[in-house]
This record gives sequence, C-alpha cells and structure tokens, in this order.
Amino acid sequence: MYCSGIFSAGRTSAQIDRDELAGIYAEYEAIVPTLTATVDRKTASVTVAYDPVMPPRRAAWQPGTGCVTERIGLAAPAAPATFRRPPAPVKADPRPWPQGDRGIAPRPAPPLAAAVGRAFDGSHGAGAKTTGVIVLRDGAVMAERYAAGWGPFVSNRTWSAGKSLAGTLIGWAAGSANGPVPLRPNTGYLWPRAGDPRGAITLDHLLRMASGLHSDTAGNRTDAIYFGGTAVDEQALGWPLAARPGTRFRYANNDTLLAVYMMRLAIGEDRYRAIPTDFLATLGMTHTQPGTDWRGNYILSSQVWSTARDLARLGQFWLQDGVWQGKRLLPAGWIRYMSSPSGPQPASGPGYGATLWLFGPKQGLPEGSYAAQGNRGQYIMVIPSAQLVIVRRGEDPGSARFDIAKFAADVLAAAP
Repeated sequence: MYCSGIFSAGRTSAQIDRDELAGIYAEYEAIVPTLTATVDRKTASVTVAYDPVMPPRRAAWQPGTGCVTERIGLAAPAAPATFRRPPAPVKADPRPWPQGDRGIAPRPAPPLAAAVGRAFDGSHGAGAKTTGVIVLRDGAVMAERYAAGWGPFVSNRTWSAGKSLAGTLIGWAAGSANGPVPLRPNTGYLWPRAGDPRGAITLDHLLRMASGLHSDTAGNRTDAIYFGGTAVDEQALGWPLAARPGTRFRYANNDTLLAVYMMRLAIGEDRYRAIPTDFLATLGMTHTQPGTDWRGNYILSSQVWSTARDLARLGQFWLQDGVWQGKRLLPAGWIRYMSSPSGPQPASGPGYGATLWLFGPKQGLPEGSYAAQGNRGQYIMVIPSAQLVIVRRGEDPGSARFDIAKFAADVLAAAP
C-alpha cells in the first residue's frame, strides 16, 4: 500500500496511514501499527522488517504496472540501481476531454451539486469516507468533487472494481486481429491433465463467478496473492471443484484471476503483456496502473490503481458499447454480454453479468443499470437510459458501507 500510494499516486505515508490503512481487515489492523516501513526513493521500493531472521518484506515500483510485491524470504537485489526511479505522478493531460483533461470545468446546477455533496457528508452510509465523485452526462463532465488530500490525478486502489476492467480487457483480446480468446471449455489451458473435471470450466463460467471451484472464505479473499507475495499460478489453480461448473454462483477472486490467466495462456506472452497498456493508452487512462505478481500475472481482480476520471472514461466506454472516438474497440455485443445475466445468480441484492453487477427497479434505478464495484466503496455506475456515468471513489473503513444505489438515484433525480 505504501509503495503504490507513494510512487504511483504521489501521496505521503501519513496520508496513507490516515486513509488507505485505516479500518482495514481486523486481523491486520492490530499488526500494521507495530511495523515500520522504510521508503527508498532512489530505488522506488518499500521494505518492512517483520522477523529477526527473515529478510524484510519488499515491494518495488516498475514502469507501467506499478508496485510488485516480492516473494517472502527474497533478499534485496544486489544491484538495486537496476530499479528505475519513477517520475513524479503525471498531472493533467493537455488533450481535450475525454481523451485528456482540457476543458473540464463543471458548473453543476444547485440540485446536482447538493446531491454530489451528500456523498461526502455521511448521508449514504454512516462512517463512509468518500474521496472523489465524478458525474458524466452524454459524455460531458457535469460534476466533480474531491475530499481534502485527493484530486483528479490522485489514484487509489480499485479493489474489485478491477474485475470489470478484466472483463473489458478480455473483450479487447477477443476482438483483436489474431483471433479470439475462447469462450468454450479451456481445452487444457488451465488444467491439462486428462480426466480433470475442472477442464469443463469455461471462460464464461469464470467471468460469471460460476466456476464451481471451492474457495476458503466467502468472497475468496486471496490474501496470499494480494498481500503475501504468492503468484496467481501458484495458488489460484489449486482449488478443487465443489459444484458442477455453471450451476452455482459464488463470488470468488480466483475466478477472475483464472480468467485473466487463461487469457495469458491463450493469446501468448507478447500480446498479454501489451493488452492493458495499449487499452489504457487508447482511452486516455494515463493515471491507471494494472498491477502484477512477481511472475508477471496481472492481478486484475483487485490490484489496479486508478483515478475517478480514468474510471469515468471506462464507464463512458461501456456506455458507448465499446466504441471510442468513433472506433469500435470491443466486439459488437460485448458490453451487452458483460451486463446481461446468465446462469446462477446471487441469492440477494443486485444480479451479476460477466464481471458487472446488474441494477434495476429493485434497487430504485432504471432497468438496465449496471456497475463495477469494489471493497472500500469503489463504484462505476452506468445508467444507459439516462446516458449517465457516476463514479464514486472511497476509503470506507471497517464495516462502513456506501449506498451506491441511493446515491445514484439522487444524482439521477438531480441531473438536468
């Protein structure tokens, strides 16, 4: 968190302690204050000593993908100067919106300004901590506001909102000239041993949280991958089946991690490495960094650092059915695929498509609304019938919850 917050977002350790590391998982909350982080700006790395015998834990910044958490027990490199010193965090892109940041000067009418303000005063969740909000109508910025210490070029972790970026990037791969990522049985990509029943798991199952794989906790937190220096292809492949693929909805980080790993194996290493950076550059998402583990696997189920403006660009791209600046970038129908239910669904709350959460009248919103959402209050809400994109960024601590449906309904009612 320090490495990404300091070298990708340009924040200070005190700010990170106050926001990103406040109200974290209870089992970590007691440990983190007892540890001391050493920030090395020359090598763009952070180390934390935790044991008198083992080498310190270490994370290091890399161009394009941000900070990578090293394996536990790995000694610091002998020649740390090989790590490139990061530039100062990028500020405004001089190109006009939406490709850049020029021309953004929203003057929201009083009702909309008041609706946005209620995201910051606790009206939509006791204890919730909003860091930023941006509202687009017909692609134009209607309103934008940030908490103190944040701003349009300050990124924070997307958490599970990154899953919807993963679904988008798989569509980008599917639409490329060299052939599609297969939406069919994995034919040996993930579990090549003959007779392995997991071979029946398709990419579609993984994108819809319907793999049937066992996971150790509800939500399948995958802490060892996110925080422990374990690689995706070391851990995520090892779970056995608990249900027949396609018959059970169980929200699981592993399903998204495996979908992205399947893409890696299917399209080849060069294309896999290039896809996120090519896509982000095309949409002008210059403040977004998709993180990897130490083996180069993108951790797109959570480890993406981005800004409210960049996520608004992504939401507008969805709203435009995968077309950007007049050019089709996703296969026709891919956004409909991502935002349509199929197979097993959550027992309560919003429905689920293929990496997007599905909202509608039951949540007080128009039919066909959908959202990316992640831990600590990350939301990209799209309301196609109103041509609205609403991004709310947060650092909601502990059990605090932000009511995105009520907030989106308030914005919808107030938007001219």
